[in-house]
Amino acid sequence: MTTTVTGIAGLKELVGQHLGYSDEMEITQERVNTFADATGDHQWIHVDPERAKDGPFGGPIAHGYLTVSLGPALLPSIVKVEGMRMAVNYGMGKVRFPAPVPVGSKLRLGAELTSLEELDGNGAQVTMTFVYEVVGAPKPSCVAEVIFRYYE
Repeated sequence: MTTTVTGIAGLKELVGQHLGYSDEMEITQERVNTFADATGDHQWIHVDPERAKDGPFGGPIAHGYLTVSLGPALLPSIVKVEGMRMAVNYGMGKVRFPAPVPVGSKLRLGAELTSLEELDGNGAQVTMTFVYEVVGAPKPSCVAEVIFRYYE
């Protein structure tokens, strides 16, 4: 279920709350290959399924940076922020990749609004903790502090 928030006042009400989970997304070999082409990272553990069968994970895995880059695709099924004239990705804090994302697995995102700092000029800097999980896996695949700036 998507939560709709209006303005900075609405965001303030969510500080410290877990916002929910996204829809699941299947991680396909085609997506991994496309990411490899875009970044130039063609390491065999990602793009060579035959060789990866003998690797440490028993098959190909998604790039860590592919995993974290899926936040903008997954977040809208968790929360939508309305009443803003602009929102920008401002950066990231700590990012960790504790477990792999196997090709063929289903990935989902959990999000918590961890902090909000008001900015001069009708804006706010919001930090969310994103936890990317492979469905059925014992530990998360990625945990990241993601920073947004919203302007009313």
